[in-house]
Amino acid sequence: MKKVGIVSCYFQHNYGSMLQAYATQKALDKLGIENETINIEGFNGEIKKAKIKYFIKASLTSDILLSKLGMAKNVLRKKFSKNEYGELSKIRAKKFDDFAANNFRLSQKYSSKKELGDSCKDNYSAVLVGSDQLWLPGNIAADYYALNFVPKTVNSIAYSTSFGQSSLPKDSEKKAKVFLRKIKHIGVREESGQKLVKKLAHRDVPVVCDPTLLFDGDEWMDIQQEEAIVKEPYIFCYFLGNNPPHREFAKRLRAATGCKIVALTHLDEFVKCDEDYADEKKYDVDPADFLNLVRNASYVCTDSFHCSVFSILYKKDFFTFRRYARQTKQSTNSRLDTLFKLAGITGKVKNGDENINECIKEKVDYEEVYKNLEKIRKESYDYLEKALEDKESTDLK
Repeated sequence: MKKVGIVSCYFQHNYGSMLQAYATQKALDKLGIENETINIEGFNGEIKKAKIKYFIKASLTSDILLSKLGMAKNVLRKKFSKNEYGELSKIRAKKFDDFAANNFRLSQKYSSKKELGDSCKDNYSAVLVGSDQLWLPGNIAADYYALNFVPKTVNSIAYSTSFGQSSLPKDSEKKAKVFLRKIKHIGVREESGQKLVKKLAHRDVPVVCDPTLLFDGDEWMDIQQEEAIVKEPYIFCYFLGNNPPHREFAKRLRAATGCKIVALTHLDEFVKCDEDYADEKKYDVDPADFLNLVRNASYVCTDSFHCSVFSILYKKDFFTFRRYARQTKQSTNSRLDTLFKLAGITGKVKNGDENINECIKEKVDYEEVYKNLEKIRKESYDYLEKALEDKESTDLK
């Protein structure tokens, strides 16, 4: 029997990216669907070249350009630095690679996207592009996550895929118009993505939950240890952005609660304000350990979508901060807006200058939140099963 081939960023050294890729595989397993994640090792160079070409040619706004320069600087710092940061980054990278090797069922290696496309009709009943920001402009230019390689005779599905932003450059729009009309079944992660699909492909498609939300907290115990990694009460901090006020908020929370700060630092890049605010900085943490750190925290402070997701699943007292200003092109705030709307949570997004004592008093009605999550979870599984059956359109009537 043919399998479902999963297109995801299973190799990305990012906790949310790797966990959502694992959750996509886990969801298909739960449905009893044989599946494998497509191994891109043989043509990853092809994808990277296309993305680099895009970023060189694109007329980038300053905020995106600065972001890419920051990432490039970070890569060079990791590669050539002989200081503590460079060595600790290697420890974290190995933890990611080991987790991926132990938890993903990968396909055979394909030497090119063409070879993959030619093999689809023999190997796969469907190809499913997973969640995360796989339709960012650079990824659209790379022409892998758009599923253009999938023959018309093979079912094509997008599950909870995200554009990562609320608008696209003109050249990306032109390409998106083509692939959004070709993919048979589309379910997006954000309402902003739903609007983009409507605008570009004239299709009304459903919003489905991120694959990490398809499971409750207990169902995530399959990959993590029961015992807490950190024994004493702590505030878990997971900041991807370079925003000192967010760290200052955590320090004031420490002063008010007496809990120490445990942080994962220097994640997307070397961040100077990560250097001196935490009591304990951890690097030997894989995605399963990340879940453990969220689950056992007294409080969570984060600017991450997926850390917010797991804070909700583990019913934490948590505070989420916006990583980007709303008006910037690279802003990914729409995913947080959709998450909190689906869950029925208000008032959890902070700036960093709020009164700590008032913030501590705020409580989430998790009984109501879990009811809301069960509803979107059922709708999302219904979409996925219907898309896999491929007997009728999954577009909204």
